[in-house]
Amino acid sequence: MPDPNGLLFSPDYKKLYVISTGKGPGDTGAGGKRDMHVFDVGPDNKLSNQRLFTDFMVDGIKCGPDGARCDVDGNVWVSSNAFRELGYSGVTVWTPEGKLIGRIRLPESVANLCFGGPKRNRLFMAASQSLYAVYTRTQGAAPG
Repeated sequence: MPDPNGLLFSPDYKKLYVISTGKGPGDTGAGGKRDMHVFDVGPDNKLSNQRLFTDFMVDGIKCGPDGARCDVDGNVWVSSNAFRELGYSGVTVWTPEGKLIGRIRLPESVANLCFGGPKRNRLFMAASQSLYAVYTRTQGAAPG
């Protein structure tokens, strides 16, 4: 995979998600496709069955992923940079099967995110010039 960046395990550690980022400032290579692949993690900790999880096309707009976290149900929360496409920067939420189920729209690109707070139900989003937080109806997956 070209330009692997964001790495994320499912809550049961049986899947590894890998984000391939696009060409960044100063990069000399071609860059990635700004998509996410998922691998199965075997009992020997070897990866197999690589497949496309999502290409991050939302309403025909290509969103650029960066950071990612799972919730307790295995849903994947991914930061989004849609550049100048108004309403497509923020966070996208995907089922474990790769279906888009939610979005948090922000006025600027989000590079990274994490769940925090005493109940792990507050999502913190690090954007280009701001830090955002919102309470969710779920919890971030706990460390294993």
